[in-house]
Amino acid sequence: MNFATALLDAREMGEADRLTVAAGSSVSALMENAGRGVAEEIVRRWPQRRVTVLCGPGNNGGDGFVAACHLAAAGWNIRVALLGSRVNLKDAARYHAEKWRGSIEALIPMSIDGAELVVDAIFGAGLSRPLAGAAKETLAAASAQSIPIVAVDIPSGVQGDTGENLGAVDSVLTVTCFRKKPGHLLFPGRGLCGELVITDIGTPVDVLDEIAPKTFENDPGLWLAALPRPHQDGNKYTRGHALISGGYPMTGAARMGARAAARVGAGLTSIAVPEIALPIYATALTSIMVKPLLAPGDFDALLKDVRVTGFLIGPGAGVGEATRKRTLAILATRRATLIDADAISSFKEDPSELMKAIRGPCVMTPHAGEFKRVFDPSGDKLTRTRRAAAQSGAVIVLKGSDTVIAAPDGRAIINANAPPTLATAGSGDVLSGIVLGLLTQGVEPFLAAAAAVWIHGAAATQFGVGLLAEDLPDLIPGVLRPLFGA
Repeated sequence: MNFATALLDAREMGEADRLTVAAGSSVSALMENAGRGVAEEIVRRWPQRRVTVLCGPGNNGGDGFVAACHLAAAGWNIRVALLGSRVNLKDAARYHAEKWRGSIEALIPMSIDGAELVVDAIFGAGLSRPLAGAAKETLAAASAQSIPIVAVDIPSGVQGDTGENLGAVDSVLTVTCFRKKPGHLLFPGRGLCGELVITDIGTPVDVLDEIAPKTFENDPGLWLAALPRPHQDGNKYTRGHALISGGYPMTGAARMGARAAARVGAGLTSIAVPEIALPIYATALTSIMVKPLLAPGDFDALLKDVRVTGFLIGPGAGVGEATRKRTLAILATRRATLIDADAISSFKEDPSELMKAIRGPCVMTPHAGEFKRVFDPSGDKLTRTRRAAAQSGAVIVLKGSDTVIAAPDGRAIINANAPPTLATAGSGDVLSGIVLGLLTQGVEPFLAAAAAVWIHGAAATQFGVGLLAEDLPDLIPGVLRPLFGA
């Protein structure tokens, strides 16, 4: 796995620091680099102004003292306020505090009086308790006065591993070190960080080989090599045959999914539809093949066609026994399967039946409501998605503005390129179709899901405001062309 977009939790970041020190650096030098990076980012964005640097009792506060020293040396008007006593600072944080030649005030709301910028260096990503007391009151006062806040590492009060808000307020800029944390990308934390910048503090990249992180930010570097390209000697069957179980009277979902599967490269896409729905599907689709189900055994006969390499069931299928049985029949083929929407909800009475049936390549794409019908919804989003993947044996795509993709082996990817315009009816059905199209062409489920989620977001971004879900399939080629270097 490419570690360029690895996300490090608090334990892993601590291990990265430990390995860096073991390789010859000092904690003091790392702190110097971090604080200088914060100061440089501030100077890059604002003209000189009055700044209050809020320092906490740990290493995050040490970074704040370094930033204060560099800003003051550059001629800025700096006040420093400390949470707790200076004598309680330890090691590198104490060393850098002693280099500050100005006064140190108590960290209280009055310490930001007259400030035009506040640096939040109170707590870092490891905070696991709610923000309280003077720290909470002072940051709340800065927010109430609309004073821009620059966060060091992560806004104080955001839990770095989960994105949980434990009392944080909005920052306009967050400067973190070496690699992002999950809490930078998971909501609500992501919405509190403002602009996010990574500064180099001298951590060697090869520490990641030893840490072996399993959480990543979605990026083409993770899956681009796995994307299928058309070959000169190929044909429609070598590019895969996707089969979708179409519903009635909700017909639009399957049609959008089919178009998306075809646009992302499936050589042949078919929809199996109830006889009553045949005129609707046949009129609306041209290159997509429509297969009417005229007799009870017709769907089972389609499953026996070995040329079909990927299945999708759920969009518009209807919740009930018929969808449940059809899902089990598809899974029994042990071929690549995408389960979404109504096909997930059809197992709400006995989720274990669905889990036991998954024996082949499988992706499930629930939104939060569908997820809790068959999985344990407790815990943060990353934890519960990983747990569901391990429990089911499927790749789980827990959709949302911070979609999480998790594999049964514990790998996870957090997506951050989805614009708010994707919050429109039917966009999830298009996503299912993109995943299906990649599965059908033989892409491994975890990478197929990650690629599809990113392509989906990029297509929506390309369109902009006014997006309808039905616009998305025709935007896919425009996303693929630069990825393929075309």
